[in-house]
This record gives sequence, C-alpha cells and structure tokens, in this order.
Amino acid sequence: MTIDKAKVALGFIVAGALTLVFGGISVLMGPTVMTDQVIKNTVIDPKNEMSYTMWRDVPVPFFMSVYFFHVLNPKEILAGEKPMVEQRGPYVYRKRIQKDNITFHPNSTVSYKEYRSYYFEPSMSVGNESDVLTIPNMLVLGAAVMLESLSVPVRMIISMAFKTFDEGPFLTKTVGELMWGYDSKLVNFLNKYLPGMLPSSGKFGLFSEFNNSDTGLFTIHTGKDDIRNVHKVVSWNGLTELSYWRTPQCNMINGTAGQMWPPFMTEESTLPFYSPDACRSLELVYQRSGKMKGIPLYRFVAPKTLFANGTDYSPNEGFCPCRQSGLLNVSSCRQNSPVFISHPHFFNADPVLLDYVHGLSPNEEDHGLFIDIHPLTGVPLNVSIRLQLNLYMKRVRGITETGKISEVVMPMLWFEERGYIDGPILNTFHTNLVVLPAVMEYMQYGMIALGLATIIIAAFVRYRFKRQVEIDTFSSTVFENGVRKSLNI
Repeated sequence: MTIDKAKVALGFIVAGALTLVFGGISVLMGPTVMTDQVIKNTVIDPKNEMSYTMWRDVPVPFFMSVYFFHVLNPKEILAGEKPMVEQRGPYVYRKRIQKDNITFHPNSTVSYKEYRSYYFEPSMSVGNESDVLTIPNMLVLGAAVMLESLSVPVRMIISMAFKTFDEGPFLTKTVGELMWGYDSKLVNFLNKYLPGMLPSSGKFGLFSEFNNSDTGLFTIHTGKDDIRNVHKVVSWNGLTELSYWRTPQCNMINGTAGQMWPPFMTEESTLPFYSPDACRSLELVYQRSGKMKGIPLYRFVAPKTLFANGTDYSPNEGFCPCRQSGLLNVSSCRQNSPVFISHPHFFNADPVLLDYVHGLSPNEEDHGLFIDIHPLTGVPLNVSIRLQLNLYMKRVRGITETGKISEVVMPMLWFEERGYIDGPILNTFHTNLVVLPAVMEYMQYGMIALGLATIIIAAFVRYRFKRQVEIDTFSSTVFENGVRKSLNI
C-alpha cells in the first residue's frame, strides 16, 4: 500500500512539472501570440470582419459642435475700435462618415473616397439653426485684402459693385444660412462671369463645401506587407506631395488619413496625419497615459510648435507668409482668401492676439485638441479635434466698406469634431483586448503556481512516504534481531 502511494506522489510530481513547463511556455509565447493576433486583426482586409467594418463605416458616433463669435459692435469696428465678440453655441451636428469606391491593389494598398454628411441635433444644441448672428462678411472684407494691390480706381469700382449687390462689411444671418449657404447676388454674379473664383458654385456658406462631400481620393497601405505602414497615406488625389507651401518638408503628405494608426505604440511615438481641410500634414505628440473604462490609452496633443510661425520654429517657415505664432495661413489653398486657422480662442498662440479682440478666454480643457489611442492596436478611443477659423481684415483705401477698421485677425467661429468608442463596440473591445489577455495572463501564472505547488506538495508527501517506509523497515529489522537474540538465549 505504501509503495502505491509513493507512485501516486511521483505521478503528481510529473504532472506538476508538466503544468509548470506548459505555464512557462505560455508566459514566453503569450506576447508573441498576442502580437500575431493584433497584426492579423489590424491589417485592412475584408476577411477581418470587425476591424474592416470599423474602418469602412466608422460606426463610432461623431459630432461637430460649432461655436460662433457673434459681433457685438460692428459700427464701432468700422470706426476703428477694438472688436467685441460673444461666443454663441454649441450648434451640434451628427457627422456620418462612410467609405466608398474601395479598391484593393496588388501592392498591398487600398484606394477609397470618404463621404461625410451632417445632421443638426437640436437636443444637443443651445439653440436652433434659425438663431440670428452677426459675423464679418468674408466676401467683402476678405476680398478687400486680396485686392489691396490693385489701383485705387479699380478698388473704387469694386466698392461700387459691393453696394450694387447689397453686400456690407458684416453679415446678419441665421445659423443655418451661415453654415450651409445663403443666396447672394454677388456670389451668383461671380459664379456666372468668373467661375472658379469661389470654392463653391452654389450658395455661399462657411461649411457648404463640407456637407454631402468627400475628402478626396486616398490611397493608403493595408499593412499586409508591413504592419508598421498600415493606414499610412501613399497618395491623395493622385499626389504624393502638395504644392500649396514653400518648402518640400511642408508639402510632404505624412502619416495616416487621421482615423487609425499603426499598432504597438510607445511613449516615443507620434501621431502624424494628413488633413485635406487644413491643407497640410499635422503631428500630435504624447502627453500622458491613462484608462478609458478599463482600457489603457495614450493621450496625444498638439505641440506648441504646431502653428508656430517661422521665426519661433524654423521648420514652419515654409507655411509663411506668417503672422503671429499660433496662426496657420491657409490662403494658398483657399483661393488666396486671407483666412487663418488656429486653436480656439487663440489657445497656445502669441498673447498679443488676445489684445486685439474683447471676449476671448483660452484654456486647455475647453480649447486644446487631443486624441486618445489604444497603444497596442493604434485604434482611437476618444477624439476631440478643435480648430478656429479667423479672417484677417483691415482698412483698404478705395473700398469704403472697410471704413476705418484696425488691422486685426478676427475670430469668426471655432468647431470641435468629437467621437468616442462606446456601447457594444466598447464592450467587444474591452473583452478582446482587456479581459481575455488578463484571463490568459492569470491562467499562465496560475498554471506556474499550480505546477510548483503540486511538485512541492507531492515531493514532500513522497519524501514522507519514503521516510515512513525506511522507519518501518528499520523498526522491523530491529524487532526481528531482538526476537532472534531472545530465542538464542
């Protein structure tokens, strides 16, 4: 019976050793298996049903919130006084994104067009699209700056044309008209006799060219040949570089299309992406790590150099002619209109810009932009892109509509495009990328612990059995010897 127990203990030792070895192999091979799974599921491939559907249809709810700077003192501005503005909003629109014309190529790339449309959300807005606001008239004040180089007599004729078409220096229109377009006799005249001068051939609105439109033909890497290149842009509208800017570096099309990035990010990683709306590539930098409902993330933000001028940051010299730091001159890709992009309320910009306008109060929480990325997969969890549209305006001799306007970069509106993973997608994400890896890790180390415990306990039991056998054998021998001696006496 004792020998049987020893064999059983030996069997447990062997089983424990096998469990320990298997657990050790799992610990060593686990990261490799996880890496292979991430690569397999992040390649752009229709066979990857979940990730491909997320890339194609972007099921995450996206919203655009628009804040207008309502002008409080238009008459005083024309007299040379400092502008006073009041932020109105948000006016919130649900953004629908869908890719179409998807074509895969033999060289591990895919081409597509991404279509976008906007739908007003009254329940999320502070008012309705019928709200009336006053902002600078880009058609008049923008054109005045654009035509400043012409002779005074020509400028006077242009000023008469503005009066003929009833176009003044400021617009008082509804939110819907400012956003998506309004009828303008001047716009109709220009589109008829000077086609191509304006970005839109229909009604004139600040976002008229955005709604029911596409962002151009993108060709990107699928990651099939090298996962480090997945989502990176190969070309946009057939171009591998731009022609808007003054240096090859500024004309480069870098990074992804701005929706996903390659996996396996570190704190040294950056988020480069090309934005057709900004007419350039942008790059965000790591700020901190964190968690979103248990999912680990890296937060990336805009560096202060993003919109710095060429004096403060020499690589940006190619985006000039520049004004103060914090302003991106996009006139070269906006029909030479004197339009500048910045962070809202001139956040991270030269403080002098705040001295020219009353009513601005920048802070990082409300006006900084960020993207929260799941570093293992490169999938954004929470996105908030905030940008401001500004008009450079000044007095131009011969164009009486400009009055005595002081030279100023005038904020017109800012908008936030925001989206975050939630609902069933978040639950699936959490299960596959947090729960299952954690369970696997616990099982791996649990198997190692179980194997060690089994070996130790079984070895101890076997040792006790062997000791007991030795003691019993010794006792039996002593007893037998004693009996023999007794009999011999």
